[in-house]
Amino acid sequence: MPMYQPCSRRRDSGGLVLDLEAAVKDGILGGGATAGEKLDLKKMIEELDSVEVPSVFICPISLEPMLDPVTLCTGQTYERSNILKWFSLGHFICPTTMQDLWDDSVTPNKTLHHLIHSWFSQKYLAMKKRSGDVQGRALELLETLKKVKGQARVQALQELRQIVSAHDSAKKTLAENNGFCLISSLLGRFTTHAVGSEAIGILVNFDLNSESITNLMQPAKVSLMVDMLNEGSIETKINCTKLIEMLMVGKDFESEIVSSLSLLVGLLRLVKDKRHVNGVLAGLRLLKMVVSHEGVANSIVSIGGVPQLVELLPNLNAECLELALYILEALSNLPEGRLALKDCPKTIANMVKLLMKVSENCTQLALSILWAICALAPEEYAPIAVDAGVAAKLLLVIQSGCNAVLKQRAAELLKLCSLHYTATIFISKCKLIRTLQ
Repeated sequence: MPMYQPCSRRRDSGGLVLDLEAAVKDGILGGGATAGEKLDLKKMIEELDSVEVPSVFICPISLEPMLDPVTLCTGQTYERSNILKWFSLGHFICPTTMQDLWDDSVTPNKTLHHLIHSWFSQKYLAMKKRSGDVQGRALELLETLKKVKGQARVQALQELRQIVSAHDSAKKTLAENNGFCLISSLLGRFTTHAVGSEAIGILVNFDLNSESITNLMQPAKVSLMVDMLNEGSIETKINCTKLIEMLMVGKDFESEIVSSLSLLVGLLRLVKDKRHVNGVLAGLRLLKMVVSHEGVANSIVSIGGVPQLVELLPNLNAECLELALYILEALSNLPEGRLALKDCPKTIANMVKLLMKVSENCTQLALSILWAICALAPEEYAPIAVDAGVAAKLLLVIQSGCNAVLKQRAAELLKLCSLHYTATIFISKCKLIRTLQ
């Protein structure tokens, strides 16, 4: 329960109530308690943890709703367990007024307890009614989907997607009433993108088991997801990407699906759209998963993935940056990948900038990529790296608290770079770069 922030004025029953007498007079806190006495107060408070609570129900010590309010001789009311703990610490003053207590007994405040229980009961029953309405509507929409086609089907799916996205109870209702299979059955060779977009927007909310994964792994369904990844709205593209990732977590795709140029092109387009950070993250996550599959890395290189990812690096957040570096490092293990990296004019400069800048893992990945390029043609690329400031950065790595393997690789690259300079010139370049930085 978040700490309650009191308001300066009294509101109606939909908001805060600060005046107990006025609340009773207005009927806001009274009534309805008889039917609700069987409800567990603690459970109601836990389930209504996002609702704003009247200040008179809040214990001044814990700033949480009171389960068992008791009143001191000063007239101040507290949660019983909190005030008794206060006393056990040797404090015999009122925590709120700081008055000395002439009587350390506590009196149960039955009226306030009744009002607290009544208020939470009303809120709880209203919440349950809304939840029931949502579940009922979800079932109605499932039945509707069995009967309608065309635009009516799209509209039913749109409403169901909104309900499932907003209410966990609706998702549970669908899971318990074969909703996943029904919605999944709408995907196929002849499914329109309008229907497919809404259906995938629903399916991505489910936790997939092996049966669900097998159901969605049908080639026609996967082909539809890939098509919509390339041609759908940004929301549809992200949902398709997430759903394909969920399928891959449970079971490997067939190699021809994973290495589909259409899939890879769609992912690179998604990653390239810097306006949508969620899309960039989703695309990079899936690219990281597929890059290790046979043939995929070469395909990414062949469609120009290397320069695109290198160009993105300076604008990525830490999470996306690490994913992009992982992909590029995997590509650097291929001859074609190394050539693409060395042919990209910004590769060395971007990698040098990332050393000791974001995280140890990013440093390790960037260093591995630099090594792959410089080892390819040391006489050509080592001087470029030194001019970009790599020597000073490598010295920082060696002197840092990084792991021993990373330090060793840094020392090896530093030695490789130094072979193409006299000792005096190389040392002067290190000092110059460190001074400029």
